[in-house]
Amino acid sequence: MLAGLLAAVALGPIVWAGLAAALSGLHLTGWQAVWRDPQTPIALLLSLFTGVASTLLALLLTRAVLAVAFPGPMWQRLVGALAPMLAMPHAAFAIGLAFLVAPSGWLLRVLSPWATGFEAPPAWATTQDPLGVGLIAVLVLKETPFLLWAAAAQLQRADLAQRLAQELSVARALGYTPQRAWARIVWPQLAPRLAAPLAAVLAYNLTVVDVAQVIGPGSPPTFAVLVWTWLNDAEPDVNATGAAGAVLLTGLLAITSAALWALWRGLGQAWQRREAASGRRGWAVSAQADTRHKLGLRMRQLQVPLLRLALPLLGGVYLAVVAVLAVSSVAGVWRFPSVWPELITASAWQAVWGSLPTLTNTLGFALGSAALAVVWTVAWLQTAPPQWEAAVRRWVYVPLVLPSVLWVIGLHRVALALDLDGQWLGVMLAHSLVTIPYVLIALAPAYSGFDDRLRVVSATFGVVGWAFLWRVKWPLLKAALAAAFAVGFAVSVAQYLSTLYVGGGRFNTVATEAVTLASGGQRSLTAAYAALQALAPWLMFALAAWVGRPRRFQRLAIGSQTP
Repeated sequence: MLAGLLAAVALGPIVWAGLAAALSGLHLTGWQAVWRDPQTPIALLLSLFTGVASTLLALLLTRAVLAVAFPGPMWQRLVGALAPMLAMPHAAFAIGLAFLVAPSGWLLRVLSPWATGFEAPPAWATTQDPLGVGLIAVLVLKETPFLLWAAAAQLQRADLAQRLAQELSVARALGYTPQRAWARIVWPQLAPRLAAPLAAVLAYNLTVVDVAQVIGPGSPPTFAVLVWTWLNDAEPDVNATGAAGAVLLTGLLAITSAALWALWRGLGQAWQRREAASGRRGWAVSAQADTRHKLGLRMRQLQVPLLRLALPLLGGVYLAVVAVLAVSSVAGVWRFPSVWPELITASAWQAVWGSLPTLTNTLGFALGSAALAVVWTVAWLQTAPPQWEAAVRRWVYVPLVLPSVLWVIGLHRVALALDLDGQWLGVMLAHSLVTIPYVLIALAPAYSGFDDRLRVVSATFGVVGWAFLWRVKWPLLKAALAAAFAVGFAVSVAQYLSTLYVGGGRFNTVATEAVTLASGGQRSLTAAYAALQALAPWLMFALAAWVGRPRRFQRLAIGSQTP
């Protein structure tokens, strides 16, 4: 009974929003206007190129990092380093990276005195370039930690991690090198478990709006940005064009996903057949091998030390982005090519602090939606029958795999029907529907992998029912619960489209302010809002780590007397 109610509470608005969004894009005049617009073909190609390229590069980088990190001491350092990377919202990272690599950015300022000799910023298209290279870079650097986190959620399950470690030990005993053993044992079992997160990454990369507005191409923009421009127009006919464009973007995403899935399956099966036929166990170079074969094997042997630099480099980019946001937020006069500002001022932070409604809206939406998402996810995982769980989860993931511009159209239609359009509660519920899938991804592996033998042991002591949950299960899962709440909080802080569209522009948040200011000339104020957008999730992840820390008990010596 409770499971059915929970499914209806989550799936009702999701299905309703999806159908409303699809029906809104069926106007013939809207479709005609989409195809008549001269920007449409190039914008579609830009979306396809940036979305597919960034997704494939993020997947390859994820696989490369995992290959040298799991299992081993580097793996634990990697898991610990993911939280601050995940906590930084995409838009804040894009703003920081733009400040870093722009022609007048910090990187060129550091190099100019001794390498370039520039006295003025060069006319380089390092941001908002016509090919979307800057957009691809941001998406790769942001989605790689997400895929690593999704892999960590699977590999931290006690049952899977123990089995994989045993299988790797057996493979090494049979003469396989660590890298080949990982490729033949761990990756084939891990890759299918990453299908849902990878689909979410592709959907986001191909349809992202806020990041593309900050650092993506501008003339023409990506198709998602073009659709968002149409949807924001006051004319109903232009709105219909935007709805048709959102449906077209959904079709492009569906076709691309199917093509990449078929390619994934075909290449994976071909690779497995090749590996099974070759029987190779390592990368040893024989004396009889020809020169090309020897060179190829030598290059493969160099991959491991090179890939070990991937994680430090990734962390270095994030540290540089944080540093440039911090410096830019307090910069006054800062002439090129000076490395440091000539004037330090706190005026930008004073303006941020003076915008109290923006801060309270951000925290209110984030705390409320994260709490609702965690409560729903725990209740669902605790009560859902096994035959329901997989089917319902696919529908819960719909907000992740639908283009955001189409999803917000459906949310707006639902909000209008429930008289929640432009209301605080409507925006929070819109945030919650997007937060629930991420919280479910974060919490499900730990919750499902809980050792059920503890229930039997607890029952022998009379601890059953709610007492078992309060005193045994949930305390043991407190780290996973706290991390899931932090993930939901970070997802809500980053919400841009749903806040504007469902809220009717009445509720400013840190995300909406940062993206809006990024297109203007107030560099210090933009950096301050972007830094604050990153700082709030960081503090929540730090609090989650503190809450989830293991409890330590003092050992009493045998024979000691208690007072």
